Amino acid sequence: MPDLLLELRSEEIPARMQRKAAGDLKKMMTDGLIEAGLTYEAAREYWTPRRLALDIRGVTARSKDISEEIKGPSTKAPEQAVQGFLRKAGLSSIAEAHVHADPKKGDFYVAHIAKPGRAAEAIIAELVPGIIRGFPWPKSMRWGPASARPGSLRWVRPLQSILCTFGPETEEPVVVDFEIDGIRSGNVTYGHRFHAPGAITVRRFDDYAAKLEAAKVVLDADRRKEIILSDARNLAFANGLDLVEDEGLLEEVSGLVEWPVVLMGEFEQDFLAIPAEVIRLTIRANQKCFVTRPHGAGEELSNRFILTANIEASDGGKEIAYGNGKVVRARLSDALYFWKTDQGDLPDLDQLQASAEKFGLDLKKPLDQRMARLDHLGVTFHAKLGTQGERVERIARLAEELAPIVASCPSPLEGEMAGRPEGVAARETPASSVRDRASRQDVPTPSVAFGDISPSRGEITALARRAAVLAKADLTTEVVGEFPELQGAMGRKYALLQGEHPSAAAAIEEHYKPQGPSDRVPTDQVSVAVALADKLDTLVSFWAIDEKPTGSKDPYALRRAALGVVRILVENGIRLALTPIFGSAYEWANYLDKNAVTTLEGKAEQIYRSDLLAFFHDRLKVYLRDQGARHDLIDAVLAPRPISRLEGEMSPEATERGADPRETTPSALPGISPSRGEIGQSSNDDLLQIVRRVQALGSFLDTEDGKNLLAGTKRAANILAAEEKKKTTVAERVEPGLFREDAEKALFAAVNQAEKEAGQAIHNEDFSAAMLALSALREPVDSFFERVLVNDEDQAVRANRLALLARIRAATDQVADFSKIAG
Repeated sequence: MPDLLLELRSEEIPARMQRKAAGDLKKMMTDGLIEAGLTYEAAREYWTPRRLALDIRGVTARSKDISEEIKGPSTKAPEQAVQGFLRKAGLSSIAEAHVHADPKKGDFYVAHIAKPGRAAEAIIAELVPGIIRGFPWPKSMRWGPASARPGSLRWVRPLQSILCTFGPETEEPVVVDFEIDGIRSGNVTYGHRFHAPGAITVRRFDDYAAKLEAAKVVLDADRRKEIILSDARNLAFANGLDLVEDEGLLEEVSGLVEWPVVLMGEFEQDFLAIPAEVIRLTIRANQKCFVTRPHGAGEELSNRFILTANIEASDGGKEIAYGNGKVVRARLSDALYFWKTDQGDLPDLDQLQASAEKFGLDLKKPLDQRMARLDHLGVTFHAKLGTQGERVERIARLAEELAPIVASCPSPLEGEMAGRPEGVAARETPASSVRDRASRQDVPTPSVAFGDISPSRGEITALARRAAVLAKADLTTEVVGEFPELQGAMGRKYALLQGEHPSAAAAIEEHYKPQGPSDRVPTDQVSVAVALADKLDTLVSFWAIDEKPTGSKDPYALRRAALGVVRILVENGIRLALTPIFGSAYEWANYLDKNAVTTLEGKAEQIYRSDLLAFFHDRLKVYLRDQGARHDLIDAVLAPRPISRLEGEMSPEATERGADPRETTPSALPGISPSRGEIGQSSNDDLLQIVRRVQALGSFLDTEDGKNLLAGTKRAANILAAEEKKKTTVAERVEPGLFREDAEKALFAAVNQAEKEAGQAIHNEDFSAAMLALSALREPVDSFFERVLVNDEDQAVRANRLALLARIRAATDQVADFSKIAG
């Protein structure tokens, strides 16, 4: 079958656009062939800085003949309908249509359209110009005299030639002839701009690739990357160095050269006084070069760098390396100036006193000066959310609030995804506010994983506030002004230089983490507190001004911030009730006119305790699904479960005595009263507890008892739902005196016991024990459905049995809504 070779050669395409452009060309071309009735066996795209190429194998030589029928209106239809049918079918008169009969609808017109197949060359000649004119470049240009005309060709850089051949391997391929804005297709391409600028005639892809290679053009971008990486490693090793690899830079450099030649340059040793991150970014951003380090060294760099030329120079590249070295030295001189300037005093210290007093800053320290200046200058964070200084004030207060809570949570075991290590006692029920809870908790000795911080809550709180106050100070430094991607990292270095506590310095850098699903989460207690404060303040603030993510739009990366909070809490095993934190963050919202809000509590209830918490639940679902959790288990745990009249009101002892169960102590569910209308919701703002529930539920349902109990519970729920829909009476409470079967009595006793034990286990936050307690219901439930007819003729007995089914649903609902579980 014939093969198609297409090359679009232009001036240099920006490296960042090449890979996507080649993919777009492949998709547009193959989609166009399929739409035109052709098929193909395989397609692969290629690209270099000066060309996009496409190799499509096994293209059918001709599209198939097509016959179709277009049904028209009735033969009695008005003239207007008939004319519309003619236009649709492409007929010139109704005489060209056929009349078909229908016994029910009568006679109607039908157009029989026959479309003969077309040669693939004709289809390609028509398809390619349209693709070129409609190509989705992020930016494009016009050029030459033709650019003055409306509708002239646009391309990312001036298009110079088009190569397009088509034919089978056994025959001489033909040139697919077409023209676009004076550029006619052919079978000619050109090699390397300097080494082989002459014309090259090609036939098909194998011939094309081989001749380009001979003309100093490596067509395959991945092979260029392999050449650069291998040669760079070898050159560094030969000089006793290790290459500092950079996949992003490698991708970019491979898009800058057609014939990669790896060379080594150097700069003065004195520049190594600059932090390694600054050297690396300076050389990477300005010269697209790789840095090296002494063999076996940690973060220390050498004064040698690796560059990639696009030419084999007659002097072996000495002048190229020397020229690059001159530019690198100039850039590093600027970086050294920035580094030293950031460690000196600011010239306007007398104007910063007020800001220093507000944040408790020491103006003898350079980083404190920068924070004072950030506040003094009134740098805007967001038009509706005030300045960076006001934001830092909120973050610092929130970090103080969170630090004792973080400090009271032991770190998770090594390698655990989440949760408290076995044997650690459960904490008490969350208090009504963060401040109350923090003051009531016992503070266990922190894990050694958190460094040399004293377990004193006061010290950790003070360090968290100090770190939060300095967290944004490096935004006004010269180095971060030049390299914004170093924010946080430079703050940590400057903090250590002025003698800050290592944990506070680490928090300045790590409070931005995690910045994506693959980024690590902070584990130091101070870093965790500041990172949570920063992200939670951001989320609450943007929710308060109604700037929420919509669809695919998330300009303030709020989804990433919420996922960061989820990962920090879960992976560090931190118990945190989010709702009170939302309230605290809103209470300190210095960007809002509180007089314009009817009631602070009402506004917070409206904004945060439903909408923002639901947003966190969505992010948690994404996270857990990525970890392999079943989506239906997550939905079951998160689902609001309506409280029945029987839930939380039955006490076996009271019932046996004949007392009114509504006068007894409710079931041991933390923080829930029957009047609230929802069960389990008080713990739905504790993300770690949700994760533990999902894990315990998944483990339980993997057992035979779990599967059978799920089936029985769903059967009970379905019967109840059907009867409630028919408005069948369900008893207010279960009356043992109405039992007629032993199976009823056994189930009633089992439910009482399971509900009590499961409730106590949930109160102790031992969800595995709660599942074990529920597993005791399996046999009584199976026996009940085997031996008992729920819809008894006696209305009182039927209502009593339905109440017993409600008790089953109530017992399992303490853990999850079983109706949402598949199976």
